[in-house]
Amino acid sequence: MRDSNTDLRVIRTKESIRNALVELINEKGFEAITVKDITTRAKINRGTFYAHYQDKFDLITKCEEEIMLEMSRLAKQNFPGVIAALKTNPSAATPFALAVSIFEYLNENSGFMKAVLGPKGDVSFQTRLKEFMWKTLFGNDSNALLKEEHLLVPGQYLASYVASAHIGVIQQWLDSGRKESPQEMARILSTITVNGPFFAFGLNK
Repeated sequence: MRDSNTDLRVIRTKESIRNALVELINEKGFEAITVKDITTRAKINRGTFYAHYQDKFDLITKCEEEIMLEMSRLAKQNFPGVIAALKTNPSAATPFALAVSIFEYLNENSGFMKAVLGPKGDVSFQTRLKEFMWKTLFGNDSNALLKEEHLLVPGQYLASYVASAHIGVIQQWLDSGRKESPQEMARILSTITVNGPFFAFGLNK
């Protein structure tokens, strides 16, 4: 049986490494950061760092994968409710439980998300985030949330549009200091997603 104190120590160590990474990205940009910078900032020795990560690229990738895995779990957990709500009232822009839970999670991880999505962060993350959204929505396996044969336009374009729009809204929210609550952001995004941008512009009431 694993010692819970050891587990807690590992969690705390990883948290301090991640916090150090975020601070350093904001200060000097990911490209310029060294492992020594991270260990000094996190107040750990190099051996402790290498017990968990191969290098700074492995560190940032693992942090990003953790975020995407949790978002995927939230999406799969809440998606049936989204479908049910749309079938009941297709035009209602309810702040779905899915959007609220995603924004609450992003709010908790806002420092990391803002740093990696920002100009000094990881340029490949947006691309991987879009690929992840494609797999979650339309992946070839039985776990996919939507079936491609039901789509009215080619799936890759639809997924790219949805992913770019969502990432753009999330970035705007993070960059402007998260003035709106996760619930309000869920309402905003639900209005645009369910009814379309033209409706949000007030053009087709």
